[in-house]
This record gives sequence, C-alpha cells and structure tokens, in this order.
Amino acid sequence: MELHNTNEDIVISEVTNIFNSLERKENPENICTCAQCRMDTVCYVLNRIKPHYIVSNRGVVRVEQEGIEEQQKKADIITIIHAGIKQINKNRRVSSHGFYTSGSTNMNKPVFNIPTIIGYLFNGVNFTPMKDIEIELRRNGDLVTMIDSNWQNPYQILSHGEGMFTFWPAPIQAESIDICRDFEFSVKVKTPGFEELNHLFKISVVSEIRNISAFSRDRRFKLPDLYLFPPDKNDFQ
Repeated sequence: MELHNTNEDIVISEVTNIFNSLERKENPENICTCAQCRMDTVCYVLNRIKPHYIVSNRGVVRVEQEGIEEQQKKADIITIIHAGIKQINKNRRVSSHGFYTSGSTNMNKPVFNIPTIIGYLFNGVNFTPMKDIEIELRRNGDLVTMIDSNWQNPYQILSHGEGMFTFWPAPIQAESIDICRDFEFSVKVKTPGFEELNHLFKISVVSEIRNISAFSRDRRFKLPDLYLFPPDKNDFQ
C-alpha cells in the first residue's frame, strides 16, 4: 500500500489552471509563469493546508463522494494560490531568475543557519486560534528577510490554519565556522480589538560551512503558545 496526499493533486491542478490562464491572457502584472514559479506556488500552498492522505482505491472513492466539502476546500486553495503567486512574484528564486534577493548569502562563506520558527497564536479570552491576521518577525526593529519566496514575513494566519505561523529567516553571514551566537528576534502582532503583542526571544546558533537550503524537521525552533488579549478597560478610564 502507498500513502498519497490527495491535496497535492488538487493544488497542482489548480496552480496549473491558473498559470495557464495567465499565459493565455494579457497578464498585466507580468507574473512569471515558469516551471520554477509554478512549483514554488505549489509548495507555498501545501505548506499552508492540512494533508489528506489515502491508502487505497477505496480512499479515492470516498474522496469523490465528499462533493460539498471538496468545493469549499478548492475555493480556499484558490485563495491561497493567488496569495502565493503575489508573494513569489515579488521575490523570485535566485537560481532560476538570475538575480539575488536582499537576503541571499554567499554559498562559499560560513553562515549562521537560523532554524525554522514555528508558533501558535490564540485568543486569550476564549482560547480559540486566531485567524485572518498578520504576524511579523522582527530583528533590531526591522522585518526579517526570509530564506526564499515560499516563506512570508509578515505571515498571514488564515482561517483554516489553527492559529499556526511559521518563519524561516535567511542565513546570516559569519566570520568562521563553529562560532556560537545568540540572535534576538521578536514576534509582533497589531490588530484591532486586541492589545499589541511583542514577544521577544533568543535563538542560539552555531555557524556552519555553508547555508542550508533544504527544510528539515530537525532544524526547528518552537515558540511557546502566544495569546492576544483585548485592551484593559482601566486603560480608558
């Protein structure tokens, strides 16, 4: 038996349809429709939705029977695809488009590989996951540059994301290898109806011979659960 994520089929199909439609039309925003940008968009979407696995042909039949739920899922996926296209178009991959982003690092120099940062944001009153808001990762007061266009900053927490947010900062150049250094970051949220959140934290990183470009579950930094609270009524008295 083989496991298969049926959401991959949906995402790949919808990404292909949307990009093909862009190629047939005037494409006024000059969106790149190359194979790399298509694949980046697929990864962008799959990183933001839950997988849906099946193990047999019987599973395929069950998926076909979930008509209404599938229609809503497809609508949500299309929304994320369009968000991904905009994000990726702003920050195209170095390897396939011939230019460097502000966060790119020389492959031949030692670097501090910052791990993927993962956290969850909840409503502090009813403990439900926050949704449809932006969360920022900052360092020294500035937005942190991400490793590539598949990773957002600010990150948009979507309605089906269960309050989860993720960041993967670009590597930071080091003087040599095997240097241990603490990097200070802050997570910032400012949204109507809640007090502003600024969560400060440090990550200890040892410099390495080259930058790491492949995602690994072993290189993760998990933040404690974060909570937003409405303004204290005493603040207005």
